[in-house]
Amino acid sequence: MIENKDSWIKVGYEIFALSGESGLKVETLARKVGISKSSFYHHFADLEVFIELLLAFHLVQSQVIADKEKKAANIDPELIQILVAHKTDLLFNRQLRINQQHKAYKETLLRSNQIIGSEFVSIWVKDQQLPLSQSQAEGLFELALENFFLQINAETLTHEWLSDYFKNLKRIAQNLG
Repeated sequence: MIENKDSWIKVGYEIFALSGESGLKVETLARKVGISKSSFYHHFADLEVFIELLLAFHLVQSQVIADKEKKAANIDPELIQILVAHKTDLLFNRQLRINQQHKAYKETLLRSNQIIGSEFVSIWVKDQQLPLSQSQAEGLFELALENFFLQINAETLTHEWLSDYFKNLKRIAQNLG
């Protein structure tokens, strides 16, 4: 692999998404990137600086997802395809939720939710034709989001699982209306 800062960020982002901060060891990163540990310190002063860059990268990825969501006309298949394609980003977001006692993680999580959330709610309400007010829809979405991130992992983020999840969510929302 060609050594550059982006390679380190990409590998670190994937490791964080699957294992959280505890998985971010310079030796592990170097092995996955395929170069020496000293190269890490050439690009990043320490793991704290590296993590700040991972958080900034996550916000960029959140905007990419939001831009795609704006173009989606429905949940299944369009939005689900976006979510499956951005599995790593969703798992990264999950790690931020799990570790939100860390101030920077919580701030990044809140900013990411602001970027992605509004587009997601509007597609969901429109596509599902939910008989809910805007505040009801937002409240239900907030609960659903917490539930969603408690359930996802690398194995569950599939088209089939997401489709079932949204069908169940629609059933719950219709029972509220």
